[in-house]
Amino acid sequence: MEILSKENIKPKTERPKHKGGAPRKRVKREQDIRVRLTATERFHIESKSKSAGMRISDWFRTAAKVARVVPRLNPEDRSILHMLAGMANNLNQLTKLAHVGGILSLAKKCNELLNEIDEAIKYFNKDDRQNTETGKKL
Repeated sequence: MEILSKENIKPKTERPKHKGGAPRKRVKREQDIRVRLTATERFHIESKSKSAGMRISDWFRTAAKVARVVPRLNPEDRSILHMLAGMANNLNQLTKLAHVGGILSLAKKCNELLNEIDEAIKYFNKDDRQNTETGKKL
């Protein structure tokens, strides 16, 4: 009869021990940003993330990557807005004159002013019809 001892036991093929759990991620996210929201804003964001089938944090990351930020008004834009306000004032004065003096004499002036206003509005709305996710025109 053979006695078992450490010397007599043959070592099995050594296998690495499985620690269990989820596999390690390639990119570890260690930084965070806190955003304060109203209850309405949170509900809106949660519903968008659910409809996309994403977690809120994943939805925020994706939205931040594809969002198109339109800068605040520069001096040129401000001057155009000021000019637009002046045109609106002129249109109001022309309307008053049309009631007093007659419409036919002012029709041409009003039409020219309306065309200028339309061009200014088109300038400001050029970014409004773009899809924020793709950057393409709708």
